[in-house]
Amino acid sequence: MGHMQPFSLYSPAIDADPFPYYEALRENYPCYWCEDAGIWILSRYQDVFDAAQDWATYSSAQGNMIDELPGRAGGTLGTTDPPRHDRLRALAQSAFMRKTIAHLFPLTLDIANRCLERLCTQAEFDFVEDYSSQITVGLLFKAMGLPPRDHSDIRRKVILAVSTDKSAKGRTPEHLAAFKDLADFISAEVTARREKPTDDLITLLAQAEIDGDRLTEREVVLTSATFVMAGVESLSSFMSMFALNLHDYPQARRRVVADPDLCPMAIEESLRFNTSAQRFKRVATRDVDLHGKTIRAGDTVALAFGSANRDGRKFPNPDVYDIDRRPQGHLGFGAGKHFCLGSQMAREITDIAMRRFLARIPDFRLAVERLTWNSSSNFRSPVALPFIRE
Repeated sequence: MGHMQPFSLYSPAIDADPFPYYEALRENYPCYWCEDAGIWILSRYQDVFDAAQDWATYSSAQGNMIDELPGRAGGTLGTTDPPRHDRLRALAQSAFMRKTIAHLFPLTLDIANRCLERLCTQAEFDFVEDYSSQITVGLLFKAMGLPPRDHSDIRRKVILAVSTDKSAKGRTPEHLAAFKDLADFISAEVTARREKPTDDLITLLAQAEIDGDRLTEREVVLTSATFVMAGVESLSSFMSMFALNLHDYPQARRRVVADPDLCPMAIEESLRFNTSAQRFKRVATRDVDLHGKTIRAGDTVALAFGSANRDGRKFPNPDVYDIDRRPQGHLGFGAGKHFCLGSQMAREITDIAMRRFLARIPDFRLAVERLTWNSSSNFRSPVALPFIRE
């Protein structure tokens, strides 16, 4: 890759700023064999989009995480192909729809206001720990009817479960233990709901039925675990990324502060500009010739959504954060069959939480020179976002 180090999924330097590397891939190696992970990387918008649509060729049935967690593949929406996927999604969707998510919006405002009361008395705070994850964990526990437990403990487990040890190039026993703890915790909750149904998402998943078809015990546990992981980590990460974008682009921030109705547009551009779910895995079911390379049946392929969203062929001036852009067709929530089930909810909760935040704390700056990024081969998010109130 010229003067740059070879692209790697296990490089903290690339995690910190993957975009120049993505650009080199898109321009020179659009179908790139990544040696250390044994995976092909697709980086151009059209290739990633096409692959995401073509589930028959690019299968998710062996998992969608680059270092997959044991026992997860085949039991969740993201790790199944049609027709099984469509059945799971329909059942999950019916549970989701029956419990309208609108009741979470006043709660979002409630938690946001409580957090902000405290933050407005502090000169310095961590946006992730003190704001975004307070909201996402609080909402999630409410929606799923989980008993109040130590939020930071649950969040730590979720982050561990989706992390990768960069030096070991994979998951370590500690990561696997964290996922098992989460699954056990949820499994116990599912059992409790069977005996005593309540009005929450776990009960609805357990009871969801279409034409006599229901989710198996394992599917209920794994789907619930996925919601927990997505709700706690992806949503909090996205909110943090959005706050970081507004920090880095003060002109955009000032416009959103002056006119909060610009918030949804700024959110869409953040979804494109700083995608939390950078890369997801597929397995090729047949040989594919692409850009002079041959992906063989059985090879693993990473769809680099984070790179596709910065492809100038699709988005002019892709490295500019422009809240007027209206980035039609961005892949911030994926594409195709596995398009994110919670996308609308994520948008609305971020909108409510960030309008509140900017109303109370319109000016803030980073307290550190350099951020630390979570160690993951799939996701990209800051470990902490220490802000100073101005």
